Amino acid sequence: MKTIIVVGGSKGIGNAIVSSLLSSQKVINISRTAPEQSHDNLKHYSCDVINDELPDIEAADGLVYCPGSINLKPINRLSLDDFRDDFEINVLGAVKTIQKYLPVLKNGNQPAIVLFSTVASKLGMPFHASVAASKSAIEGLTKSIGAELAPTVRINAIAPTVTDTDLASKLLRNERMIENMTERHPLKKYLKPEEVADMATFLLSEKAASLSGQIFEMDCGIVSFKI
Repeated sequence: MKTIIVVGGSKGIGNAIVSSLLSSQKVINISRTAPEQSHDNLKHYSCDVINDELPDIEAADGLVYCPGSINLKPINRLSLDDFRDDFEINVLGAVKTIQKYLPVLKNGNQPAIVLFSTVASKLGMPFHASVAASKSAIEGLTKSIGAELAPTVRINAIAPTVTDTDLASKLLRNERMIENMTERHPLKKYLKPEEVADMATFLLSEKAASLSGQIFEMDCGIVSFKI
């Protein structure tokens, strides 16, 4: 049974990933708040990844970094601190986590890392300058680290479109916005966190043994198609 570290696994996509893994893997959740679920295979560490020292973990076969931000403002209303804050949670937190756990991952069983980008890194969208800038850095990080760690550790990133989580609740806060968001996507849907969790679980598994340095756009067609 593998051991997977999930950072930010108490809410949203992270929580869905923890749920998808628990039946067959041991999960170490590192998050500011404890998950609502409990399981014999689940261990939780309360930790603010940005400000606290990360816990020591003796063994791990996979790492998923889930924390992120959706800070949508016009460029003239985005402060430099907005950019710094988004970069810190999206990029520096991921770097800090990878650097901390890379030694144990290198000793793991077919180890893999999964990070998160966004469709806004490929599709220019108004008001997304800060989040798109930091998530684009994640894509570059994924490719660079993938090359550096091959063939020992695989690393890939998922770039989802809008996903039905608390983080995106402002984008889906009423029936009209839900309808508009649905219609914007060629597949006439947006994502459920369980769909993203399934992709993350796949990328951690041996079934993805030939994949590293890739960015997987779960876009419901919004980047891929013009209809």
